[in-house]
Amino acid sequence: MDLDDNARNLVQALTNGDAEKISTSRFSSLLASKDRDYLLSSTAQDDQQVKISDLEGKVIGLYFSANWYPPCRNFNKVLIGVYEQLKSNGSNFEIVFVSSDEDLSAFNSYRESMPWLSIPFSDLETKKALNRKFEVEGIPYLIILQPDGSTLHDGVELIYRYGIEAFPFTEEKLEELRREERMKHESQTLTNLLTNPGRDYLLDQTMTRKVCYLSSPACRSFCPFTLTFARYPHPTVGFPFTSEVPVDSLIGKTIGLYFSAQWCFPCAKFTPKLISIYQKIKQSLEGKGGGVEDFEIVFVSNDRDQSSFDSYYGTMPWLALPFGDPIIRTLAKYFDVQGIPCLIIIGPDGKTVTKQGRNLINLYQENAYPFTDAKLESLEKEMEEEAKRLPRSNYHAGHRHELTLVSEGNGGGPFICCDCDEQGSGWAYQCLGCGYEVHPRCMRAVDPATAASVTTH
Repeated sequence: MDLDDNARNLVQALTNGDAEKISTSRFSSLLASKDRDYLLSSTAQDDQQVKISDLEGKVIGLYFSANWYPPCRNFNKVLIGVYEQLKSNGSNFEIVFVSSDEDLSAFNSYRESMPWLSIPFSDLETKKALNRKFEVEGIPYLIILQPDGSTLHDGVELIYRYGIEAFPFTEEKLEELRREERMKHESQTLTNLLTNPGRDYLLDQTMTRKVCYLSSPACRSFCPFTLTFARYPHPTVGFPFTSEVPVDSLIGKTIGLYFSAQWCFPCAKFTPKLISIYQKIKQSLEGKGGGVEDFEIVFVSNDRDQSSFDSYYGTMPWLALPFGDPIIRTLAKYFDVQGIPCLIIIGPDGKTVTKQGRNLINLYQENAYPFTDAKLESLEKEMEEEAKRLPRSNYHAGHRHELTLVSEGNGGGPFICCDCDEQGSGWAYQCLGCGYEVHPRCMRAVDPATAASVTTH
């Protein structure tokens, strides 16, 4: 938290008994213009006006957002839920929308969903001034302004992480939440993560999955899957029922909690890769004799309805939490999941190993197992040795310029591979002219003449 000049003036004035005058002055200097001393209410159709002076003594959230940006729309739904709960509880909280929309129509459309106040779309200067003052570099962005003049910049993270429990967003409250969070993580077990009072099991459809072929006696006459007489073999399908696997049966295994959804395009790309890696890890462990260690994945669905869940889960060879189970939201909040797909790794002792399972799968494939610091250190050393044998530069089939081998120590760093669209770190082949980067494993070397004919980057 920090204090700006206006805030310091406010604190000084409070000690002099001028609280009302300075508090009003502070918000006016931020939110008003020479021709306007009001904000628009949530009633977009009527453009009802609310005096800025009415914000006196409240905790204020300055909400920088835009209708055109999907992460803003996603966060907006979460923020609305928190705001309405706080208002129903009588909390002294208000939000002011600072729009980054492209036109008035988009602004009005977005604002219709918002139950809070807004700076008029036409007041471009005030919006620019607020963006400069708070150094807003990305959206959604939520600044919390306290009555005592203190300012908090990570409101979006706090709302995602703690919800209404974060209010009133004071340092004392946040430290209390962090302390409780540390205690929860220290006492974390697989059982308290994945069960609730009414459920102590996970779903497993692999036990009931079948393959119908013409040679199957059941399908020579009548097939219960298609409700027709079978004449040709058809692919693997599942019964509409699943078996139940006790959560306690997973104790002692390495577990991946896979947050995903059918509607999510990055999930659709990552899930087939994860299935392949999962099967390779399972085969490798079986080859070691089994019984000593094991790996399992639990699907934590973000699907929008039961049919989408059924369809998506039908492609997966692992376990799942029931669709709509309240534990799903608790887990997303507990692990601070802000985007999907996300793979959280839980160790055999029930403690969190890493929240970066997806990135580690992309970097090391099945070799990432069991995802521990010791394993990753070993893999990084192997990568360093392998990099010594790689050419210092090369041409790639998907890019016309020469690519140079870089690492985090000499111009590289975290990146998104332009070939497979997945995150990378450590070593990469990079175009020093335009920033194009690929994983070394994605490099498809060609001669310079072939690369020069590439028309797209």
